[in-house]
Amino acid sequence: MTLEHEKLWIACLKVIKDNISLQAFKTWFEPIIPVKLEHGALTIQVPSHFFYEWLEENYIDLLRKVIKKELGTEGRLEYNIVMENNNTKSTPYTVKLPALTKKPLRNQPVNMPIDINEGQIRNPFIIPGLKKVNVESNLNPSYSFENFVEGDCNRLARASGYAVSNKPGGTAFNPLLIYGGVGLGKTHLAHSIGISIKNEFPNKTVLYVGSEKFAHQFIDALKNNSTNDFIHFYQMIDVLIIDDVQFFAGKEKTQDVFFHVFNHLHQNGKQIILTSDKPPVEMQGMEQRLLSRFKWGLSADLSAPDLETRIAILEKKMYGNGIELPKDVVEYLAYSINTNIREMEGALTSLLAQASLNKKAISLDLARQMVDKFVKNTAREVSIEYIQKVVSDYFDLPIEILKSKTRKREVVQARQISMYFSKRMTKSSLANIGAHCGGKDHATVLHACRTVTNLSETDKRFRVYLEDLEKKLTLQ
Repeated sequence: MTLEHEKLWIACLKVIKDNISLQAFKTWFEPIIPVKLEHGALTIQVPSHFFYEWLEENYIDLLRKVIKKELGTEGRLEYNIVMENNNTKSTPYTVKLPALTKKPLRNQPVNMPIDINEGQIRNPFIIPGLKKVNVESNLNPSYSFENFVEGDCNRLARASGYAVSNKPGGTAFNPLLIYGGVGLGKTHLAHSIGISIKNEFPNKTVLYVGSEKFAHQFIDALKNNSTNDFIHFYQMIDVLIIDDVQFFAGKEKTQDVFFHVFNHLHQNGKQIILTSDKPPVEMQGMEQRLLSRFKWGLSADLSAPDLETRIAILEKKMYGNGIELPKDVVEYLAYSINTNIREMEGALTSLLAQASLNKKAISLDLARQMVDKFVKNTAREVSIEYIQKVVSDYFDLPIEILKSKTRKREVVQARQISMYFSKRMTKSSLANIGAHCGGKDHATVLHACRTVTNLSETDKRFRVYLEDLEKKLTLQ
């Protein structure tokens, strides 16, 4: 009896066979084995990583079309890749990878508003003496909305960015200023908006440029007496993304030229997207007229992600790389590095490198060694949210129930335990602990701590609960 995923793959093969040569079909498609069909995703097994890369490089557009034809617009393709295994007695193991659906992000040639006989406007992105090419968007295809994990920390910024990508220059969010600390996703979100615009509006010229690059290009233009060409070039851009705009501080002439570019783009309905490490009101060394224009649109902040969001980010990265890690390792990484997403992803990459190059199994001990190199000599305080998650997981309770006002005995007990450990392991005030636990006051927190202490002295089973939880919460 033919299963659903096999029927689907047979239907796909019929279409593929009509669109490629017979030799290519026999070489690249006959060895493929359909594995399963779940949640709109067809998983196929390929014999090697080279095989996977060849399909992605040469046949991804064809595969994407046939999958969408058979499964609808939400249909996706995933791979199982058979890896080499030196132990011939054991069955070969596989890694899982999603299909890459990245489209080229090239801009259309820009129309130059001058007579060809009078020379050409100099493109500041082109080194003199080299052949002139089309304007590159400088967008990173990996930084898409699909890879940007939404949480409470970034919901406003992401939603506004998405609105801009659907209607560039046509919303009130112009300019869109995204601000936040280091490694919180400003650059990723800016790229995501640009990529989405390129996919939706291929004819629009999108340009991403760092503020330092912009300033250096302007200095070169001054040296070469080509400032007019520099300004004209930027005035022809449809969507301009400037990263780390705070670096314009103190550079008066750069600010002046950017002011003129900004005005021209804004008046002509072009979209401007800026990123900064601080809001406009805190930017020192910036001209007032420029700051007032930054405030025209929307300033959206990115704050540090909570524990659940950090875990989701790690899981997203793991999925994209086709790897699986033990749950306790993922939670440890998410807990230990809580202020910088870039560092957290770097720790994950280092962990994978250590494991694969030194042929070590990925364990909690190995994770501890790696994290110590990233956050060396840094006091890592347990957060209230982390304690709540560990306690709710231990008692198999949803964290929302733990934070609710319900008076069920098992919930009350778990809530009291989380208050007890929060008081012991954090520097938070009693009022703050109470606010995290369903809006309780400081007296309730004190009562909970006394209750837990008394029960631990009289109830042996309860004491085991506390010891187990303390082990889970202690990192040493």
